[in-house]
Amino acid sequence: MNGSTTGLLVLFVVSLVPLLPTEVTIIGMAVAAARGGPPLALVIGVAAAGCLVSDQVLYLLGRSGGQALLARLSRRRRFAAGIGWLDGRLQRHPRPVLVVARWLPSGGTVGALLAGSLRWPLREFLTASAIGITLWTSYVALLGYAGGQLIAEPGIGMALSLAIALILGSVLTLGIRRRGTA
Repeated sequence: MNGSTTGLLVLFVVSLVPLLPTEVTIIGMAVAAARGGPPLALVIGVAAAGCLVSDQVLYLLGRSGGQALLARLSRRRRFAAGIGWLDGRLQRHPRPVLVVARWLPSGGTVGALLAGSLRWPLREFLTASAIGITLWTSYVALLGYAGGQLIAEPGIGMALSLAIALILGSVLTLGIRRRGTA
């Protein structure tokens, strides 16, 4: 197995596990793609496939005992903000909220659990999840790819891409929190 194949396998596994650093891994693989590694489309596809499988498992967990799991997660500050924001909005505008939730810290995890516990139809959840995942993984991968193209040193390109992703994610989170308290 060569380095690209190993990297893609690691990316898939990291994308499967909800609390592992998927964003960092996607950026790293996208920087590698910019430096002649695996094709960017393959990086996006592998990450999206792993996240989609993860979302479906989380959705099913949400359907069977999701309320108890969400109660436990809401004790953690970083999850509580996401749960509070998503809970009120999922019933009014479910699909767009699940798509936007991808950009929040742990938003995909919380959104999938909430959708399952609210007993959303699986087909509707799968559609919203697939759209959100595809947009989010493409956005993150394109940031990494741009960093890898613009900066000759891969480590610096990855750090720059990650910093931009963190800044944009923080701005989105702050904006959502402000709107939620208004």
